Amino acid sequence: MNGNRPLKSILALSLLSFPASTWAGENAQLMDFTAHWAGWLAIGLFVAAYSLVVAEEAIHMRKSKPVMVAAGFIWLIVALLYGAAGDTHTAEIQVRHNLLEFAELFLFLLAAMTYINTMDERGIFDVLRAWLVSRGFSLRTIFWLTGVLAFFISPVADNLTTALLMATVAMAVGGSNTGFVVVACINIVVAANAGGAFSPFGDITTLMVWQKGIVQFQEFFALFVPSLVNWLVPAAILSLTVPKTQPDPIEAEVEVQAGGWVVVGLFIVTIAMAVSAHNFLHLPPVLGMMTGLGFLKLYGYYLKRQAGVHFDPEDSELLTEALESEHEVGGGPRGGGSRIKAFNVFRSMERAEWDTLMFFYGIILCVGGLGTLGYLSIVSEFMYTDLGATRANILVGLLSAIIDNIPVMFAVLAMYPDMSHGQWLLVTLTAGVGGSMLSIGSAAGVAVMGQARGIYTFFAHLKWAWAIALGYAASIWVHFLINAEMFQRAGG
Repeated sequence: MNGNRPLKSILALSLLSFPASTWAGENAQLMDFTAHWAGWLAIGLFVAAYSLVVAEEAIHMRKSKPVMVAAGFIWLIVALLYGAAGDTHTAEIQVRHNLLEFAELFLFLLAAMTYINTMDERGIFDVLRAWLVSRGFSLRTIFWLTGVLAFFISPVADNLTTALLMATVAMAVGGSNTGFVVVACINIVVAANAGGAFSPFGDITTLMVWQKGIVQFQEFFALFVPSLVNWLVPAAILSLTVPKTQPDPIEAEVEVQAGGWVVVGLFIVTIAMAVSAHNFLHLPPVLGMMTGLGFLKLYGYYLKRQAGVHFDPEDSELLTEALESEHEVGGGPRGGGSRIKAFNVFRSMERAEWDTLMFFYGIILCVGGLGTLGYLSIVSEFMYTDLGATRANILVGLLSAIIDNIPVMFAVLAMYPDMSHGQWLLVTLTAGVGGSMLSIGSAAGVAVMGQARGIYTFFAHLKWAWAIALGYAASIWVHFLINAEMFQRAGG
C-alpha cells in the first residue's frame, strides 16, 4: 500500500522538522497531552481511520476518506487542548507547517503522475509489453526478464506502475499456467519494491528522506547492492520452480504515438531539474518538477497543433469533443494525410491518483496532530533509546509489511532521531523493501493481487514469505558489510 496507480512510484514527501524542536514549527511550544483523555481519543480516531484503510479491499471504501475526516477531528482536539492551556498559536503554526509540506508533496507527485500517465497514453509501456510477449522467450527467461525490468524501471517510474506492467507480461505469457504466474508475480513485486529503494525517485520513503536533506542524492546509490541482494535471494529460490518450457509466441503490434519518445526525454530533463534545484540551488525539488510539467504542457500544445486541433473560444464544446475523443484526428495543418492521436495534457492530469494524493494529506495531518500532542516523543524514546537504532530500523521494515510504510516513515522523520548516515540509509532500505514480505504490504502487491485475482493471492505470496525474509535479512547484512564507514559519520 505504498500508493496507487500510476506512480507512486515515483513518488516524494517529508514531515520537515526544524533542528531546534525536532519536527515542531518555528516558535511553536509543544506540550505533553499524552495522558489526557482527549489525547487518547485522538489515538482512537487514528486507529479507527487506519483500520478502514487496511480494510479498503474488503469494504470498497477509498483510503483517503477516513484519514481526511480523522485529520480534521484530531486537529480540532489539538486546538481545543492548547487553547484550554492558554496557547492559541502553536496549533495554527503546526498545522500550517504540515500543510506546507503537503503542498510540496502534492505538486511534486502531480507533476510525476502526469508524466507517467502521458507516457502510458502515448503507448510507451504498451510497446515494451508487446516486445516482451512477442519474442517467444522461455518461461524461465520471462521470469528473469520481468524481474530485471521491474528492478530497473521502478527507480524512475513507481513500483506500482512497474509491477502492473510486468505482471501483465507474465500473465500473457503464462496463460493457464497458474504456477508460473504466481511465482512470476511474487518475483515482480519483490523486484519493484527493491528497485525503488536505492533511488530518491523510486519510492515514497526515499523521496521523504531526500527532500528532508538527511541524505544527499548520490548517497542513496550506496543501497544499490543491498537492494539487488534483497531481490536476487528470493528470485534465485523462486526460479528453481520455473520450467524452461517454451510457450507459444504471442503476436502483438503496437506503435508509439506521436511525441512519445520526446515525452520520455522531457521526463528525464524534469528529473534532472528537480535534482539540480535541490543539490545545487538549495531550492525545493518541486520547483524543478513543476517547471518540467510546464515543458510538457508546452509540448502538448505543439502536439495539438500538429493534430490540427486549434483553440477557438467560440467553439469550446467542439474543442472538448476533439480532445476527449478516443479516435485519431486527421492530418495536421501540414497535410500529408498522416493521422495523429489528439493529446490533452489535462487529461493526463485528471488520471492522476487523486485518492492517493488525498490520502497523503490525511496521513500528514494525522501524524502531525498526534506529534503535537506528544505521542511521537514517546515512540521515539522507546524505539531509538530503549531498542537502539539498528533494532528500531529493522522493526520499521517489519511494520511496513503489516501496516504501511507511509505513516511509519512519517513517524520516523517526525521523531528525527540522531542517527548516522548508515542508519538513515538502513531505515530507508527496510521501509522500502519490508512491505514485500506480505502481498498487502506494498502498493505493488495489492495492485497485482487485483490484476491476477484468484491466482496471485495473499496465501500464495505467504507461502514464499520465508524466502523473501531471507532476502530482507541478507540485504541488511550486506548494507552493514559494504557501507560500514557510513555508520561512523553523524547523520545530517
